[in-house]
Amino acid sequence: MAAVLQIAEMPPYLRDLLNSEYALLILFGVFVLEGAMLMYFMPSEAIVPVSIGLLGTTIPTITTIIGVAVLGATVGQVGLFVLAKRGGREWLLEKRWFRVSDSSLDRFDGWFERWGPVVVPVSNALLFTRGMLTVPAGFAEMSTRKFVVLSAIGTVIFESALAALSLGVIEVAF
Repeated sequence: MAAVLQIAEMPPYLRDLLNSEYALLILFGVFVLEGAMLMYFMPSEAIVPVSIGLLGTTIPTITTIIGVAVLGATVGQVGLFVLAKRGGREWLLEKRWFRVSDSSLDRFDGWFERWGPVVVPVSNALLFTRGMLTVPAGFAEMSTRKFVVLSAIGTVIFESALAALSLGVIEVAF
């Protein structure tokens, strides 16, 4: 039922693209935008459940969707991480496309300073904080390789949980 409602709320052009032969490529692009914190047209928590609703519920299909999600989100996060690392705080805050306030960024910087790199996968595995520690990790000049691994771990956990929850909802609804 929830997957059906999420599909109905999705922009028609995106729903049509996810029903096309380019579905996985489009899904990858959407996740790159989501990882880079540039996706403002739909909630990121809806992407995997909607994709499963549209593409299928077989184990190979779900595994592929999760794989594309993890790869795309990690690529997007690495892009934002590198921009934060090279551009710095003030440069990033000046950009119109960066929609995180100075006070929110202070809070996430504090989390990173207090807990260190472990907050990257933890934040990626939780609702509402996904990707928020990407920028502080870049400011702290964490190694890119370490960031990629930690980011991907958190994303695998998050997207797998969404897939499992959506499968439960699909079974109950039908």
